[in-house]
Order: sequence, then C-alpha cells, then structure tokens
Amino acid sequence: MAAWLEELKEAAPCPVLPGEPSAARASYRAGGPFEALALPASSAELSRLMSLSSSLGVPVTVLGAMTNVLVGDKGLPGLTVCTAGMTGLSLDGTSLRAAAGEPWDSAVRAACGAGLCGLERTSGIPGTVGGAAKMNAGAYGQETFDTLSEIEAVDRRGERLLLQRSGLRWSYRAVEGLDGLAVTAVVFSLKRGSPPALEAERERILAARAAKQPLDLPSAGSVFRRPPGDYASRLIDACGLKGLTRGGAAVSEKHAGFIVNTGGATAADIRGLMDEVRERVRERTGVELRLEQVLLGDF
Repeated sequence: MAAWLEELKEAAPCPVLPGEPSAARASYRAGGPFEALALPASSAELSRLMSLSSSLGVPVTVLGAMTNVLVGDKGLPGLTVCTAGMTGLSLDGTSLRAAAGEPWDSAVRAACGAGLCGLERTSGIPGTVGGAAKMNAGAYGQETFDTLSEIEAVDRRGERLLLQRSGLRWSYRAVEGLDGLAVTAVVFSLKRGSPPALEAERERILAARAAKQPLDLPSAGSVFRRPPGDYASRLIDACGLKGLTRGGAAVSEKHAGFIVNTGGATAADIRGLMDEVRERVRERTGVELRLEQVLLGDF
C-alpha cells in the first residue's frame, strides 16, 4: 500500500477503502478498481479530505453516482472521492437546495410535490445533483442551468466557495468555471405551479423514458452528445449499427444512442464499441460524434 494511502486512512474523517471495484458502483457495471475510494457524508468531511489529499500531493477525482462514467479495466490511480453519501433536500419558498449526492430524480420529485416548476421535464435522469450541475444535464427541453442559482463547492485545498450562476458559463452538457472544484450543494430558483399538473407531466416523462430507453440493462445513458442539427441516435441507427456488439457490450436495439452491458462486458469492450461506432458514423456521414460520457483511468 502506498505511503500516502496509509497516512490518508489514518487522518481522514471518513472511510477510505483501497482497491474497491468501480464496477460495483458504476451504472455500466464494468470497470477496474479504485486505488483508494473515500466516502464523505458531509461537506465538512469533503473539505477535510481535499485539504489532506492536497497536503499529501495525491491526485483526486470526485465522482457522484457514476451514471455517466466509465473507469478503465486497469483502474483509477490516486484518491477517488464519491459524494453520493452527501444527501439532503430543503425548501424555502420557491428555492430548493439539494446536497451534491442527492439523487437528481428525488430533487425533481420533491419540487413537483411542492408545486414548484422548472425541473419536471428532467424526471428520471439518473445520477446526482452534483453531477447534473457539473455537466448541465437536461432532457425534453429543460436543463439544470435553466433554474440553477448558486453552487456550493470546495476547492483543491478544501476551502469552501459560493458560486453564483452569473459567474459561470454553460452550454449544452458543459459548464466552465467548475474545473478543480467539488460541488457540495446546489440551489435552484423555481416558480409556483400546480402540483397535480406537475405530477402529471412528471409521469408522462417517466413513461416516455421507459418506452424509449433500455432501462432493463446496465448503461450510462446517452453515449454521445447531440451533433448540431441532428441526433446521435438517428445517425447511429441510419448507419445500421443497432445491435452491434463487442464482447458483452452492445449498441441497444431499443435506443441507438445507448451502449448496454448485456452481461460480462469489460470497460475495454464498451470503450472499443464507442470507438467503432464513432469511426463508422464518421466514415458514412462525415459527422464526428463527441462523447458525452467520461472515461477515466487506464483501459
């Protein structure tokens, strides 16, 4: 065991686990081990972890529920911090504050139940609030930054920051100004609406997801970003790539924008299939698909 890991385990305010398999946490159910995995339960613990790892010179990767992430089969070096245990929601008038590890859909459900609109069409998006803020997650015409007002975060030294929406730049599935920061909570400014109408819209969106997406198999959602004026899934389908396989990974027959683990897929299988799909689409259409998912570690 590395010397830094021994020191960190002894001084950390939360569990630090060596050699934990990423496949047990990733929605793809594939991937190699973390060199070390820390599980903070609060922003105070996260702040202390960041400070300790900085003093030890240890590289840090901060993850949430790993619904948009794939770790290579050879693993991820350094310290990985999982914020999924940092949960909690609070409402104050039309303001909703959610901790970074709170499941995104539970925040949406709470807003709809309280008669607050602005998040309802993002119902069913997997992952955490912190992850949604990092990538400006969205669906069906709504995005995280439509209603986001503040982000609470800690920097590499463990110092706490409050970031206003006006100080950040965001675009489709991308946010500038958060590099090197770990999100601890997000505040949304919503509008009053009708609880029954919001609940009905939520149910409609959830039903549409179930009808169109392969929710019965492990995946990490949409693999590629939407190209300008088109859809990655349409291009992949038009190239006849539905059902294309590599090892245990397959392009979903139900939704061409998804790669699914049909059983026993390795990270290399999934990564290889991503690369093959991109190459075939580029050859046949001239469009260069860009990954929406995050690849980490050594494949």
